[in-house]
Amino acid sequence: MTHIWIRAEQRPNEERVGLTPEGAKALKDAGIRVTVEKSSVRAIGIDGYITAGCAVAPENSWPTAPDDAIIFGLKELPEDGTPLHHRHIMFGHAYKGQPAGQVLLERFKAGGGTLYDLEYLVHENGRRVAAFGYWAGFAGAAVALKCWAAQQRSEIAGPISKFSNKSALLDDLTRDLPTDKRPRAIVIGALGRVGTGASDLCNAMNVPVTKWDMAETASGGPFPEILQHEIFLNCILAQPGCTVFVPADAVTAQRKLTVIGDIACDPTSDFSPIKVYDRATDWHAPALRAHDNPPLDVTAIDNLPSLLPVESSFDYAAQLLPTLLSLGQLNEGVWARAKTYFDQHTKNI
Repeated sequence: MTHIWIRAEQRPNEERVGLTPEGAKALKDAGIRVTVEKSSVRAIGIDGYITAGCAVAPENSWPTAPDDAIIFGLKELPEDGTPLHHRHIMFGHAYKGQPAGQVLLERFKAGGGTLYDLEYLVHENGRRVAAFGYWAGFAGAAVALKCWAAQQRSEIAGPISKFSNKSALLDDLTRDLPTDKRPRAIVIGALGRVGTGASDLCNAMNVPVTKWDMAETASGGPFPEILQHEIFLNCILAQPGCTVFVPADAVTAQRKLTVIGDIACDPTSDFSPIKVYDRATDWHAPALRAHDNPPLDVTAIDNLPSLLPVESSFDYAAQLLPTLLSLGQLNEGVWARAKTYFDQHTKNI
């Protein structure tokens, strides 16, 4: 019997989960065994999973799960160097040359395990079967606006924390922004899930938005128009050959740009389209000051949907459930394509 093991997240400020109790019941009804770890942080409580008939395991006990269990989580595993012998479903961030990702792949190679990277669970046309993109864009635009609001007070944005729901986030942002003015934002990748979420947040806060996508960036740049907006929201996933939107010399150029929200957040990749910073930011310090006078702050948080953990979890889990229901066919379709990515990137390790 196929066995999926839902692990507790061990990363700070991570309360999302990729399977709801309703989804767990659907898997069980399909003949899949479901074990759910207890969690002190998960946004969805354990009771619903128990009602659905799931087995319950202690928090963070996945390393001792049965060898045939497929371990499902969202974000990073503890960086303890231990070999990984299970099959894991997670966001590995390991296929674009990221240093931490290479270490992760080495752990899989050492243990004989397999990574089914959630970013590479794709249909035949290459589109992801499920994505947190909308909520990443929505939350990322909110954080960028908070950075801009802090600049109006001659400050750098301070710590952020989760919100119980979308309305609570919008109310908080309304209190934070000046009442008499709004910045102008440009969204690149506006037609995608991430860009749609970013644009919706801007619209909700009465922020004028210039929406760009592939047609507007086909020339390959440079793009002086970006520098004429106060906020730039990057919603384009870095890929080989990705156009540079903000070169390193932009910090000293004539510009109105003072905040970059790198929602795609891949600063350590060789393909990053934003060259004025080199590391992600976090919830404690969401803004990295890349330049003073005039200021240029970059916000690049890699688990943005966790600002709205309940809404983003339910949305993502609903998208992913049809694929999880096919776990019994790991050698076919979506799963086979993900395994091919893994094999290609571990071949020479």
